[in-house]
Parts: sequence; structure tokens; C-alpha cells
Amino acid sequence: MTDEMWTIKRCLDWTNDYLARKGIERPRVSAEWLLTSVTGMSRIQLYTEFDRPLDSAELARMHDAVVRRAKGEPLQYITGETAFRTIDVACEPGVLIPRPETEVLVEEVLSYLDAEVLGPRPVDAAAHPRAHPRAVLPWNEMVEEQRREEQAAAGEDRDTRDARNHDEAPDEEVAEEAPVPASDAMPCARVLEVGCGTGVISLSLASERPGRVRCVATDIEPRAVDLTKRNRRALGLTEADVDVREGNLVSPLDRATEWGTFDVLVSNPPYIPTDVMRKLPREVSAYEPELALAGGTDGLDIYRRLLRAAPHMLRADGLFACELHEDALGKAADLARRAGFEDVEIVQDLAGRPRHLLARVPASVVARAEEEDGRAPA
Repeated sequence: MTDEMWTIKRCLDWTNDYLARKGIERPRVSAEWLLTSVTGMSRIQLYTEFDRPLDSAELARMHDAVVRRAKGEPLQYITGETAFRTIDVACEPGVLIPRPETEVLVEEVLSYLDAEVLGPRPVDAAAHPRAHPRAVLPWNEMVEEQRREEQAAAGEDRDTRDARNHDEAPDEEVAEEAPVPASDAMPCARVLEVGCGTGVISLSLASERPGRVRCVATDIEPRAVDLTKRNRRALGLTEADVDVREGNLVSPLDRATEWGTFDVLVSNPPYIPTDVMRKLPREVSAYEPELALAGGTDGLDIYRRLLRAAPHMLRADGLFACELHEDALGKAADLARRAGFEDVEIVQDLAGRPRHLLARVPASVVARAEEEDGRAPA
């Protein structure tokens, strides 16, 4: 009887050996994740409860999962979820599986926002109405300056206001002098993500900077839009945090009210060159959507369209951030410089390969886009 019992340890060891014989890379990891999905246990619990038997329902689910994995189906589609930075999201067939490389892209966007949008406060916007100058004020000085501006606009100085409040409404004096909550004065960033897939970029930005980052995320694939919305709900975020829209690239954006209002345009577009597409592992080519992978001959078909769109979407000195194929970054950087973008930088991924392009869209390029659009400067 004992020999026939399928315990956690026996199932883990058998699955590891079986997947190894089928040529699955890192079979032990696959075995662990499949078991955690089937049992609801953590990976640590698997090793602390080796003798726990699996019931008949768990065995049936595990058998189905192992068969799918042995055929090469990605773990994320089998378990229905994946981890990305600080969040866990649902992952389904028909939508691109998030990669660790993209976590670096999110980090770069956050670093820019913290340094240029969320932390600094503009004190002189003469260069361009949408520019973020580098000068900053501490929060307490920002609050005090805001008070002084409001008082000046009302035609009152502090002494006059205090005297009137003392005579007419002593109860209101405390409220008038109470510190302004930081959230009332803190700037809020606007981010446009094109091609959101599972939504991990926008959802991470909104989750890691709660109330400080507002995202609009677009995707042409209805399944991706639906999945991002479900992931948003599961994370407790709202439409105000991440507004998800179906459409091709920037087409869901309102020309009159939204063009030129974003601090960042970020994208992990289809970027696999045609020759590389032919050599992709079966685990990718047979299961993940070609629409989210194929980037044309040089991998830059969608990138070129985003490059043209960026000056129309961003405020002056806004950030254009894009994940691309390692062999295409040099050409992509040249295209960005020829388009007038500045501070063009190539960032490596976790494996040390060139993976991300960052560039700023200067005021002159934004102004030219505004003129082409017939829009007044924002």
C-alpha cells in the first residue's frame, strides 16, 4: 500500500525524471511549479511536507499538467500565472508571457519618473510648457510656496488673513494652518504603454508608485485587453490607475485631450527579426502568439511606428523606452538620433545583452509635432 501511495516527494522525483527524459530544460523547476499549482502549496512547503499524499483530484490535475509540459507547453500557460517584480499576474494562451528582461525596463522607467517627474518640481517652465526643469524644492517649501501663491491670488497677506480669521472664525484658524497633505502637492506621472499583453509594465508602475503613476495601456489583441483588466482587478487597482484600451498602437488615444500629455511612452513591442523567428524554440513558436513576437525583417517594424508616434504623445523632455532584440539596438539608436531624440542610451538586460533603448524627446521635436498636428502647445 505504501509503495503505491503518491506522496509529494515521489511525485516530485518522478516528474523531474520524466520531464528530463522528454528533453525539458530545468525539469526540477517545472516539477516544483506544477506541484505548487496543483496543491496550492508553496515551493518551501513541498520540501517540508515530503510525506504528504496527493488525493485523487490532485493526481488527475498533475497528470494533465505533466503531459502538457512534456509536450513543451510553457509553464505559465499550464499554471495560469506568473510572477513579475512585486506582483503575480494571470497568464493565458494567446497573450505573450512576461520575461524577466522586461523587469529591467520597468526599473528604468521608475528611475526616470522618480528623478524627473515624481521627485522634482518645476520652478521655471519657460523652456517649454511641458518641460520638467531640473531644479527642485523640498516638499515643505513646495507646500509653503503653494500657500503663498494662493494667498497672493486672493489679494491677502498672511497678517490680514490671520487677523480676520481670529476675529471672525477662531475655529477655522487651526484648519487654515494645518499642514497640506503631501499627496495634495505631489505631482502625478502619466505613462502610455503600447502593447500591454498581460499588463505587467503598467500594473507594476501603478503598484510600485501607488497614486503617483497613472497609466493608459493599449493592445490590439482583445484577449490581452481582457486579461490586463482582470489582472488589474486582482491587484486591487482601478481604471484610474491603469486605463486599458483596445486598439492599434496609439489609436485609442484622444487627439484633442491626450496627445502630448504623457511623461513616458513605454513598449515591449513585437521585435523578433524574421530570420530569428524561424529558429525560436518550439516552446515559444508553437505556443506564444506570433502577433506579439514577429518584428519584421530587422525586428524594428513596430519600433519605427512608435518612434514616429512618440513626439505626438509625449511632453517635452519625456522618455521613450522600448525593449528590442539584441541585434537591433544599434540600428534602433541611430534611428532615434536621426529623429532628433536626445540622450539615446542602450541598457543591458539581466544576462548582459543589449535589450532596451531609452531616449528623451526634446522640446524642439515636440514643438514640431504639435505644429504638424495643428495643436496648441500643452
